Parts: sequence; C-alpha cells; structure tokens
Amino acid sequence: MFGISALGWLHTLGSLPAIPLAAYMLFKHGRIVPRSRVGTAYFVFMLIGGCTVFLVARQPISPVIGAITLLLLFAGYGIGFVRWLGRAGVYLETILLSLTVFFLMVPTVSETLRRVPDGHPVVNDPNSPLLKGVLGFIALALVMGVTAQVVFLRRSGRSK
Repeated sequence: MFGISALGWLHTLGSLPAIPLAAYMLFKHGRIVPRSRVGTAYFVFMLIGGCTVFLVARQPISPVIGAITLLLLFAGYGIGFVRWLGRAGVYLETILLSLTVFFLMVPTVSETLRRVPDGHPVVNDPNSPLLKGVLGFIALALVMGVTAQVVFLRRSGRSK
C-alpha cells in the first residue's frame, strides 16, 4: 500500500504521533515543552522517525534531513541542562525544537502529497507548484511561529 515497505511503515507509524503531540504543545504552551510527559513522548517518536529514516530513505537529501533533525532534537532537549546560558537557553530550546517540527513536517507533507491517494497521488512531480507552495507555506509558518514564540517568551518573562 502506497509503495511503502515494512520498514517504511515502522518509520511512518513510529514518527506519526509526533505531529499531534507537537500541535498539542504548540497550541497549549506556545512551544515544545521538553520536560513534560507530552514532551518526552514527542522526543521518543521523533527519535524513532529520525533513526529509521536512514533505513528507508529514497531521496539523497532524506538522510541529511534525518541527521539534522536528530542533531536539533538532541540539542533542543539537552540545552535546558546548560545552566550558564541563562535566559538564552529557553530561547535556544524553543527555536531548536521548533526546527524539529519543521523538519518533521517537510518530508511528511512531501511524501503524503506524492503518495496519497494510492495510485493517483495529488502530486507526481517533486517540482510541482502545489508542492512548492505548500512547502513555502510551511517555511513561512516556521518563521512566523518562531518569531511569535520569541515575542511571547520575552513578554511573559518565561525566559528568566
């Protein structure tokens, strides 16, 4: 189904829960909250997706995106333990973890549009204007979202 192997399904189903978990935290807290139960679940599902991409990647850029995502994930979750960063730590944590959501959504949207519906996908060409438009929207959402998060953190004093 959808031309996905058993390992591909492990990758897809293993990382898929990260999307609603990220959405929940972004809407409820305005950011990914790493030291929470939902944040821990997000980390686990992102780790599954990030590690398994190396086993299923077809596009040459996919392992690069996977490696960048894992790097951002570990940095985002680890930076809260670097006390000497002070207020900057929360800002960096927020930005890094927002980037993980971006790097989750780009291949998710791209692969979905190029595989669904089965046999007659919405997009056949990686250079499709629709695909480029949707990816551009995701990039714009990242820039606007991170800007809003930083402004919110600054105004709420949560960066102290």
